[in-house]
Amino acid sequence: MEPPSDQPDARSGGASPGRVGSAGASRSGSTRSTPKAPAPATATSRKATPRKAASTRKAASTRKAASTREAASTREAASTRKPASTREAASTREAPGAPTGADAPGVPPSDRGPRGPGRGRWLYDRRIQRRYERWPLAARALAGVLRHPELVLALLGTRAPVEHDGRVLNRNTQAMMGLAERFGGADRTADRPERPDPVTMRRQLRVSAGVAMPTRTDVHVWGRTIPGPGGAPDIPVRLYRRFGSGLGTDTASGGQPAIVFFHGGGWVVGDLGTHDGTCRLLAAVSRCLVVAVDYRLAPEHPFPAAVDDCLAAYRWVHGNTDELGVAPGRVGVMGDSAGGNLAAVVAQQTRHGRGGVPAPVAQGLVYPALDSHLDTDSSRSMGEGFFLTRADMEYFRSQYLPHRSDWEDPRASPMLADDVTGLAPALIVTAGFDPLRDDGAGYAEALRKGGADVEYRCYQDQIHGFLGMGILPDSLALATEVCDAMGTLMRRAPLGPGA
Repeated sequence: MEPPSDQPDARSGGASPGRVGSAGASRSGSTRSTPKAPAPATATSRKATPRKAASTRKAASTRKAASTREAASTREAASTRKPASTREAASTREAPGAPTGADAPGVPPSDRGPRGPGRGRWLYDRRIQRRYERWPLAARALAGVLRHPELVLALLGTRAPVEHDGRVLNRNTQAMMGLAERFGGADRTADRPERPDPVTMRRQLRVSAGVAMPTRTDVHVWGRTIPGPGGAPDIPVRLYRRFGSGLGTDTASGGQPAIVFFHGGGWVVGDLGTHDGTCRLLAAVSRCLVVAVDYRLAPEHPFPAAVDDCLAAYRWVHGNTDELGVAPGRVGVMGDSAGGNLAAVVAQQTRHGRGGVPAPVAQGLVYPALDSHLDTDSSRSMGEGFFLTRADMEYFRSQYLPHRSDWEDPRASPMLADDVTGLAPALIVTAGFDPLRDDGAGYAEALRKGGADVEYRCYQDQIHGFLGMGILPDSLALATEVCDAMGTLMRRAPLGPGA
């Protein structure tokens, strides 16, 4: 909405109401003299009477319009004398949906979003966000179909809502799962193994991830390698920075916060490519530098190779804050699923500055796997039919933790740590239809008892993996919300011990 113009009304030509009225009167032929007695009607006078009446009505209309403009002008002048705060509040009430302040059209994107007024409208207005997204053609087509879940479910013959333990599954998610069940299992036949080998699984995940999330175009992305731990191979990392962020305006010390991100995939699948869309979204929304870590995977590299790589990457970020433009000490960790496990482990292993590196300023754990025993109510009640199954988790565990004795190690099962006091503030996110739901809920409670500041969110109608399901409108909005909450926590939390 454009602001009100301060120029005179062009329709009035800038004339005063008095002049407009007299002009109208002269055109009608009327005068201000005392009216004379009417003359006897003649044929000529009778013929002129209708024209005179019309002219009189036109003059009256002109005077009324002028009076209206004068009153409006008076009201406008009065409103300009109101205090600025009063005018701003009135403007907000009059146009609740209009972009204001940093959201107004013409404001550069770098100044428009995450720190300015109207932040919520900016983040969740799809008309704005689509300008910064690139969708593959297949993803665009699939997203268009899934925007009509009722039609999809009717065609699949599964219109009944899915209810479990009092929860109702999101309809878009139900439609997507119905399509996957109908068309996604064609390659599993009697003469093929039920579960592909890890290499095949990784390839399949790359393909599906390529159509699951949009590619943000307002983010600078570059890759490099960093030294591995103890003579291990170099670790590939990928860095993400939103254009316009990190230019010395984010923190009082200059630079921006950094989030070291560990991808999910059961420690067996997943890489920088499968979580590229998620990391782009995280960088765009949180306005933090995101460093994604391509840690070694099982079964080729079982426990504790992934833990060692993640700790090495975390140390590297702390040791290179000047080069990266990161505020010293303001480094956090985040991950989804198996990556959430690794983020929790890094937070525990660096608590109180252990290992010569500061503790993270915050930890973001999205549907994390935290107890290798898989002995929770949700792992039993939600262990079948909702994307991630109990059989999947048991398979991943067998590849990552081939020795049962490792199940008890807090570096594999951070839920089993004897002491969780003094840990970083945490954002813990779970999904209602997820076998790992109770892992996150239990760990949130344990951290609270240990004195940590914890924000726990359970999205009751979602399934495991929703953070990377941008083709579903609700999942994309919730993923945006999670990224926003992490960015807020990164700036709000005090620096960790050792910083």
